[in-house]
Amino acid sequence: MADLARNGWSGSVGGAVLAISAAIGLGAASATAAPNPLASVPTPLSTSPDRLFGAYLAGRHAQQVRDCNTAAGWYDKAIADDPDAPELISRTFLMDVCIGRFDRARALAEKELKLDPGDAVAELVLVVDRLKAGDAAGALKHAQSLRSEGVHRFVGPFALAWTRMAMHDLAGADSALQGLDKFNGLQPLKVFQLGLLYDFAGKADKARQYFDKALRDAEQLNWRLTDAIANFEERHGRADQANSLYQRFIRQNSGSDLALSVRAARQPGPPEPTIRSATDGLAEAMFDLASVLNQAQTIDLALLYDRFALALRPQFPLAQLLLADILSAQQKPEESLAVLADVAPGSPYYWSARLRSAINLDTLDRSDEAIAQLKAMSAENAGLTGAEVQLGDILRGKKRFGEAVAAYEEAIRRAAASGLPERWQLFYDRGVALERSGQWKRAEGDLLHALQLKPDQPLVLNYLGYSWIDRGENLDRGLKMIEKAVALKPEDGYITDSLGWAHYRMGDYSGAVQYLEKATELVPQDPTINDHLGDAYWQTGRLVEARYQWRRALQFGPQENEVKPIEAKLENGLHLPAVPPRGG
Repeated sequence: MADLARNGWSGSVGGAVLAISAAIGLGAASATAAPNPLASVPTPLSTSPDRLFGAYLAGRHAQQVRDCNTAAGWYDKAIADDPDAPELISRTFLMDVCIGRFDRARALAEKELKLDPGDAVAELVLVVDRLKAGDAAGALKHAQSLRSEGVHRFVGPFALAWTRMAMHDLAGADSALQGLDKFNGLQPLKVFQLGLLYDFAGKADKARQYFDKALRDAEQLNWRLTDAIANFEERHGRADQANSLYQRFIRQNSGSDLALSVRAARQPGPPEPTIRSATDGLAEAMFDLASVLNQAQTIDLALLYDRFALALRPQFPLAQLLLADILSAQQKPEESLAVLADVAPGSPYYWSARLRSAINLDTLDRSDEAIAQLKAMSAENAGLTGAEVQLGDILRGKKRFGEAVAAYEEAIRRAAASGLPERWQLFYDRGVALERSGQWKRAEGDLLHALQLKPDQPLVLNYLGYSWIDRGENLDRGLKMIEKAVALKPEDGYITDSLGWAHYRMGDYSGAVQYLEKATELVPQDPTINDHLGDAYWQTGRLVEARYQWRRALQFGPQENEVKPIEAKLENGLHLPAVPPRGG
């Protein structure tokens, strides 16, 4: 969602992600899996081998497809039959952490450390357990055992810093965070954490130095940095500076609903400190790390660290929202909905949670509920645009383009009335809905305005350029725009498809083949791209290959109204209907 895109540090500390191995998926247990599961799980005489191995293999399959809840359930059954099997201990422990079942994980952590003394996840579970129990010395002992190499090497400095703060050792905590210097890309997090550390210690002048540096170094503000520093300023009698910071965030993030809704929901008077205890501090650090890692290649690790953040601080709305986002990205909308339901109605983040809930409802084909919820939210608060934007997106996805236009228009009107910066995305969205509803002249105006606001936006370049070519207008300019979009996003198969299809519509069939073949490499199972390639093959005399591509297009589930035209081409040869540009 556009208004929630920068909750934490995702995209702000990208260099750190590149340093992490991609092989961190939850499809692998923390201990090395034996190639033969029958050898790694001894069977007691009193247990049915079929039941034990069946549960174990079912758990492994669920783990491999990242269904942690199901995997945990199967491993529970297996480990109940054989509680001392090393393979089951390792896998059950990891799944318990991944689903946030820390009471069970705690019971297995010491067993896991006997099997693998270097298991950082097990050490971190014990850090959390001791810190929450008020045993600062015990927490520090386990933090000191965290290794400085391996996938979890970033965790140690944060855990050491906040467990030392629990021991009232500010100098030691500062020194621990300096250990982040050896990792590329984590400097922004280090500076922010030092600010939080000194703020918590009551050293306001030192905290302000670090917070000021964090702001100077930030090319674009993320919400966590903004809100934490504004919180600090308000508590120290600098409300004007806090308000200026919020306004800067709103300008940079196109009038984010996040900032507006959070500020509107807060109670009058000085806010509570961002960090109220060393436990809160470590929860914040784990959330920040999870935010950095919330990318496709490292999303499993983001899930793991966010679970730790919530284990330390269960009522941590930003961590709850991040967890919901991760679960949605992993195609688990029902689990995401359950997490969002735990965000209390009195929370400043309740509005954001409801916007996310609507997305999940739509994903679950409960679109009528999502639409009703968004309309109710829109009526509740006329100063926010997020509900109308999300409503437009859902309606457009349902091909209810006229209604989508009305929703986007209301969002644009509200943004203007509130004096918010114009958003290219809103004009692009309305332009697409107008074009699909047959209102081309208005659509063209919106797309041109979106391009004026964001001249190098690939989606706008692609849609407007292709629309012109499809209509036989501004052919050279349209083609150059699509070429520019491809240059900006060369790995986007859909934009490459548009370029190939533009060449096709202009009669350059050999050029079309070149780009459409590339598009099918980038997105192999898209029915429209395969259909387009089949048409281009036909026009270049490659008739057998053309029919092969059309058959593939049918295999990949085209829209209902696209099936008969493809079947007709298979039977009679090429007969091509007009095709709308990609991106609508």
